[in-house]
Amino acid sequence: MDDTKDEQKRTPRFPLGRTVMTAGAAQHIPRPEMVEALSRHQCGDWGQVCQRDWRMNDQSAKEGFRLLSVYTSRAGVTFWIITEGYRSVTTVLLPDEY
Repeated sequence: MDDTKDEQKRTPRFPLGRTVMTAGAAQHIPRPEMVEALSRHQCGDWGQVCQRDWRMNDQSAKEGFRLLSVYTSRAGVTFWIITEGYRSVTTVLLPDEY
């Protein structure tokens, strides 16, 4: 097992800034799952984005651009996490709230 790669997956790559959520996310995503997803997002695990978007996020994390991750709760609810390019705010939302 490569401990260096495992550690990189747990190391925050950028600040989240202020974290906010929409009403739909607050209603449908359990807090522990949201916290886990925020940690994954901040560490560069972009969830269920396509390979192209994964590469774009990796580059955007380095260059300070907007980041988008996609996750699905244990109950099957898809939600997004978006960190703005200026890193002052991260939003948890449902896709239909965008």
